[in-house]
Parts: sequence; structure tokens; C-alpha cells
Amino acid sequence: MTESSENKTANGEVCHRATNGIKPGRNGLVKNHYLYQQQQQQKCCHPDEKVHHVACNGGLYSRPFNESFEETPMLVAVLTYMGYGILTIFGYLRDFLRDWKIEKCHIAREREEQRDFVPLYQDFENFYTRNLYMRVRDSWNRPICSVPGAKVDLVERVSHDYNWTFDYTGKVVKDVINMGSYNYLGFAENTGVCADAAAEVTTKYGIGVSSTRQEMGNLDRHEELEKLVAKFLGVESAMAFGMGFATNSMNIPALTGKGCLILSDELNHASLVLGARLSGSTIRVFKHNNMQSLEKLLRDAIVHGQPRTHRPWKKILILVEGIYSMEGSIVRLPEVIALKKKYKAYLYLDEAHSIGALGPNGRGVVDYFGLDSRDVDIMMGTFTKSFGAAGGYIGGKKELIDYLRTHSHSAVYATSMSPPVVEQIITSMKCIMGEDGTTIGRDRVQQLAENTTYFRRKLQEMGFIIYGNDDSPVVPMMLYMPAKIGAFGREMLKRNIGVVVVGFPATPIIESRARFCISAAHTKEMLDTALSVISEVGDLLQLKYSRHRILPSLDRPFDETTYEESED
Repeated sequence: MTESSENKTANGEVCHRATNGIKPGRNGLVKNHYLYQQQQQQKCCHPDEKVHHVACNGGLYSRPFNESFEETPMLVAVLTYMGYGILTIFGYLRDFLRDWKIEKCHIAREREEQRDFVPLYQDFENFYTRNLYMRVRDSWNRPICSVPGAKVDLVERVSHDYNWTFDYTGKVVKDVINMGSYNYLGFAENTGVCADAAAEVTTKYGIGVSSTRQEMGNLDRHEELEKLVAKFLGVESAMAFGMGFATNSMNIPALTGKGCLILSDELNHASLVLGARLSGSTIRVFKHNNMQSLEKLLRDAIVHGQPRTHRPWKKILILVEGIYSMEGSIVRLPEVIALKKKYKAYLYLDEAHSIGALGPNGRGVVDYFGLDSRDVDIMMGTFTKSFGAAGGYIGGKKELIDYLRTHSHSAVYATSMSPPVVEQIITSMKCIMGEDGTTIGRDRVQQLAENTTYFRRKLQEMGFIIYGNDDSPVVPMMLYMPAKIGAFGREMLKRNIGVVVVGFPATPIIESRARFCISAAHTKEMLDTALSVISEVGDLLQLKYSRHRILPSLDRPFDETTYEESED
């Protein structure tokens, strides 16, 4: 298991500690020139541990930072590869039968009279879709017919051709506990102050604006929203966009171009990757949350400059996320900022999953670490998760925002945000900030933190392998084997629990997983019900792979962890 934690030592320094079964490079637990002292004391925080990697980083962290990435058991890894190998062999066999018209193929393909044309569909690229994805397709794209709150109603569907097509039975599966939506603070609801405010604005402004902000679509509510976002983030100015994905993909090209260097975390979201590629900048990727890897790229960029000409880069932009939605890990922001300052780079922080979900005030990863928002050059986030709405924002210095208003394609050409969506964001954000005169927002932020700690702790005590940070509301639980991806989703739904399962190519081939998203709207009874079902299905499918069992204790503080090695 990879376990990194930072505890105050006697001299006030902060120590990273890695325990048995370590993959230190995964978390970036490596020596950085500016972080670690030349002479480290060869002593460990816990003398009874067998393996120790201790390094002190000069007090960058003011709170414990615990993340776990337990290594895949060797037997499980071998069986997983074997499973994919068997599926691939049978896939080739079935393709052979399809070519000879023995088996019917439902995939899109060229008509016979177009065989001499350049192929529109790449046959081999669809191999995975035809032969592997279709076997578990029923675990995805399930239609719901209610508010995506703590519980949802699902439209029942069946397939008679192995998931190529679905028929709807007309029945509705009621009160399914929703463990998959990004409704972190529970604001995705059709009752309450947010819904009432959105309904009132709809009667006044209508649903759509039918124009861009630069023409006839700039409402007073848009102006109020941007001022509120800037105040919430603690920055000079902010700008709102109608789509979260486009906030990244359309604004990064406006910030960098040819002659610029982008340093991107290897697990960054597709919107960041697309934005970086569209910019025309040189892109280099560093290992996930690994500060040694990032510093090496920064140092090489400064020393060598651009390829061939060796001219200095026009600018260097570091792209990171607050919470990584597939890993459940939190960016090591204090260390990233320290590197950014040392090498005079710019920092682009995507807080799609962390804004509202982290920090004592719900203001994201900057608030979580107690840092100054002015140390982050471009603060990006979305309204689609914690605020229960749609769209995204970028915050920073006034000069930056003024530049984007005239140079960003999503600002110049995109239609303005819908008025009721804007009002939903304004109302929910005021609740979080306490400007509505209540403590609803603060209570929800606190409830989310408690639910996250409780849920993660219980899963680890049961013996599941859980990835990510202890404070992350995104909780990936490892499934590994391809046959268990669909089986887990189906068995959970049979027991009225809705979950999201994820496999290759969205994850590495041997790291398929179920991803739970915790919400402040979840009650303890809901979480206990879900945990009981997860444990039952975990026993049924033999998913309790962990060799590091946490010992249950009612009086142990949340940031202390005791492990015992299981006999297997």
C-alpha cells in the first residue's frame, strides 16, 4: 500500500512517511532540491515499521495529507491480464465469424457499394467496443427520471441482443440510492431556496438568452454572478462560461501558443488535454502528483529552452487539477506553488471537483491548504458539481479576465448562460458563503467532510482497496477484473444502489474500478445501507483484495491509521 502522511515533528518540520508495500513515485514522495534538506536524519517517525522513506519539506503543509494507492496483488494482476487476453481471443474469433456472415454484427460499417471509398469507420479501433464494451454496456447510460439527488428513480430497460439495443419496459425503479452523481453539496434538488429562486427568474427572464454576451445577451444576473465568483474565490475578477468542458478547451488556446511550454499532469481531464493540444504549444507530461518529475521538466525547460533553437520559452504553464476524478487524489498544491515560484512559471488550476467540496469554507483546494489565491495565476472551476448547475468559470487578475473577454472563443462566440442556471449558481454560492443569513451552506460543507471520512474508513475496514486522499469525496474502489465490472454494477442495482463503474480505456487496463461520489445529502442511514450492500456484493464477487486491514476503533482520531497484514 502506498501511504503518504505528513506529521509535525519536534522541530516543526513536516515529514512524509511511506509504509509497507510502497510505490513512492506514485505520490511524488521524492526528494526535491528546494524541499528537502541535504542532510536527512536517518530516523523514522514510527520505529516499528519495516520500510521507511522519510523526508522533511520545510513545513509547506499545515495539516495531515494522507493518500493511499495500494499495489495490485500479483495474483489479481495476472488473472486480470488473463481475463483480457481470453476476451481478446474470443473477440478475434467472433470477428472472423462476422466476416463470414455466420454471426450478425450490429456495429456501424460501410455499405457494400462504398467499399472502394476511404473507410469512414476504423474497423480495428472499434474492436474494444464490439467485443468488450458491449458485454457490460448495460452498466452505463442508465436513464433517470427524477432529480439526481441522494436518491434517484431509474427507467427500467432490458436487452435481447446482448446490449446492442435496449427496450424500455415502462417500469420505474424507485428510490435508488445515488452513489454516482457529483452532487457534492446536495444542491441538485427541485425544492428549497435554489429551486424557488430559479423558478422566479425563469418567469422574469425566460429560459434562453439567444445571443452572446458581446451582443444582446449580457444580463445583469451575469454581471452579479461574476462579481460573486470573484469574491468567493478571493481574486480580482472572474468570468463565467456556459460549458465546463469548453472553459478549459477554449481558454487554454487563448493563453498559450507556439513557443510556449505546457507541463501537464498525466491524469489531467480530457478538457485540459484538448485545450493544450489546440493551443499549439509544446506539451510535456509529468507523473501524477510527482514533484520530482515536475521539477525535472521545469529545470530542463529553463536550461535547454525550445527544441533546435534553444531560445527561452515564451511562457511555461503548469496544468493541474484540484481533485482527480478517477484517482480521488488531491493535488500537492503547496509544493506545486513552491516550484512555480522558483522557476517563474504560471499555474493553471482546474477545480472542477474541488470547488465547494474541499476546504473549511468550501472554497476549494486553495482553502483546503490555507494558501493565498493570488499564488494561483488562473483559477478554473465548474458549476456542474457542487453548485448543481451548469457552466464554468475562470478567476484571476483583472488584466487576465479582460484579455479573455476579447480573445476567448467561448466568450466571444458562445451563447450566454441560461438565466435560471445563473440564478441557481448565485443562490447556492451565497448559501455556501453564508450571505443568505443561514448556516445551510457551512453545514453542508461540514456534512460532506464527515460523510467522506466515514465512508472511506468503513470501506477500508471491510478490506477493499481504496484509492485517493482521505478527504476526497471521490472514492475509487478497485475491481480489477473485466468480468467484475459489469457484475458489480448489476448486483448493486439489484439491491437498489446506483453506482458508476469504470474500466479500460478510461483507466489502466488492470485498474478497473467502481467510483463512489459522496454527497452532503447522504444521511448516515443511506451510507450504512450502501456500505452493507457493498460488503455483501464484495463477498459475492470476492472484491476484498486489500492486504492491509484497518483495525476498527471508535476512539481513534481520523488522521491516525493502524494496519495489520492479512494472512493471505
